[in-house]
Amino acid sequence: MKLITAIIRPFKLDDVREALAQVGVSGLTVTEVKGFGRQKGHTELYRGAEYAVDFLPKLKIETAVSDDHLDVAVEAIINAARTDKVGDGKIFVSTLDQVVRIRTGELDDTAL
Repeated sequence: MKLITAIIRPFKLDDVREALAQVGVSGLTVTEVKGFGRQKGHTELYRGAEYAVDFLPKLKIETAVSDDHLDVAVEAIINAARTDKVGDGKIFVSTLDQVVRIRTGELDDTAL
């Protein structure tokens, strides 16, 4: 089992959610986050004054998948979130040692 954590642009959420649903990913968690990568923020003009925006708004999507669904889920996120511009985000994949469904006590793949 793997945990996929993707940092994406906020306006791409619906596209990513739909793409994951099409490949059989049944649940995900979304968190509003702020951060920066290579673009290191940018400057904006507001009422004639220029100011730096160091942390850009992003969304963090987390979903747990079985090992055999990993590649199609990652590919779905890439295709749905890509704009081909700096700041599209990142995908991190981590190994899950155990998953437990609280309501039933199911373990691992059956709990997903």
